[in-house]
Amino acid sequence: MNKIGLRKEEKPFETRVAVVPSHVRDLHSTHHIEFVVEPSTQRAFSEDEYRSAGATISPLKGSGVQVVLGVKEMPIDFFEPDIAYVFFSHTIKGQEYNMPMLKHILETGSTLIDYERIVDDKGRRLVFFGNWAGMAGISDTFRILGERLDVEELKPNPFSGMTPTMDLAGLDGVKGEFKKLSERIKRDGIPSSLAPLVVGFAGYGHVSRGAQEIFDIIPHQEVSPEDLDGLEARTDLIYKCVFKEEHMVEPISETSMFNLQDYYASGSSKYKGVFEKYIPYLTVLMNCIYWSAKYPRLVSKEFIRAHWKDTKRRLRVVGDISCDIEGAIEFTVDCTTPGEPAFVYLVDDGQTRLGVDGNGPIVVAVDNLPCELPRESSTSFSETLLDFIPSMARADFQSDFSELDLPREIKDAIIVYRGKLTNNYQYLQEYLP
Repeated sequence: MNKIGLRKEEKPFETRVAVVPSHVRDLHSTHHIEFVVEPSTQRAFSEDEYRSAGATISPLKGSGVQVVLGVKEMPIDFFEPDIAYVFFSHTIKGQEYNMPMLKHILETGSTLIDYERIVDDKGRRLVFFGNWAGMAGISDTFRILGERLDVEELKPNPFSGMTPTMDLAGLDGVKGEFKKLSERIKRDGIPSSLAPLVVGFAGYGHVSRGAQEIFDIIPHQEVSPEDLDGLEARTDLIYKCVFKEEHMVEPISETSMFNLQDYYASGSSKYKGVFEKYIPYLTVLMNCIYWSAKYPRLVSKEFIRAHWKDTKRRLRVVGDISCDIEGAIEFTVDCTTPGEPAFVYLVDDGQTRLGVDGNGPIVVAVDNLPCELPRESSTSFSETLLDFIPSMARADFQSDFSELDLPREIKDAIIVYRGKLTNNYQYLQEYLP
């Protein structure tokens, strides 16, 4: 059929797209794929840009498309039988808040393909926004750090007054803002009471590398986790520390050695979390890891409540880029928005308060961070998806699953096929309402 629909996004602040106009033009001219783009004034790319690329601007229902591409979750009443919907469904961990949507997809007889499950033979994601989440996340986190230090009346405060990420001119604007921050650190330094100021990066994948790319603009020195005790209290730079799995967990058995593949396979059954021992050294924690309930947490509610009684504590802000609710950072109890990106986890009663003032750590937990850099992040994402689109456009999504002609990477990412969970995702049955 070679006809693909592009879904409008409706979540506040969400202006990203799955396929950018220049790629629509290329796919149309090279593979004769027709694109039907749902009308929207919320996209980072205008309807005129898509129209100029050869797309038709029209509602998707009744348009004859067999594949619909989107970014975030779609409304329950949007799904139709025998159509394949491709988006970040946030269902593979049995996320309770999206189980009604998954149930409706099953009942409707639709097909669900999840970008998150498009992976290579080693399980590495092939279609992603990750590095852009890291870039936006550290920008938000450092601005929030500045607001917290203002509340504490700590000076000099080079982080004070940083421009919100969404108000900057894309990636160049973010880099420009960090160059200004760099100059302020060089000129004025940081408060002596914060030195040594350590920013910890949990993880080293796409998200972490994106955050580090922006962080590296400012004066810094990288240290290993083993060197955190005894750092020189310098006020002219910030220390960077990257944590890998062997720093986050250790074998439960004292006679066992850490093995990465064994940890991935065994999780909490054979390994326990030890990351909390590093928290006393960190002023900022950037959480960039993939987490599921199979693995130990990085920081628990119980630990943070006890830690907050230490009057010499350093931790101010957690930039929880991964944003798993009550996940690796257990006190990430809610998501935030680009408009109000931070809350304080109030350790006395376990409640939250939007903003930066209160007795507890600040959590920046925006669950759609790349939307703060929408044109660049969409273009990058569209490039990762580009090679898979022709095969999806040609596929017959009304055939038997065994006869469905798709690349292995896409076929393995099909969670629901024509109203039934595929073999790899039968485990989700227990989470359905």
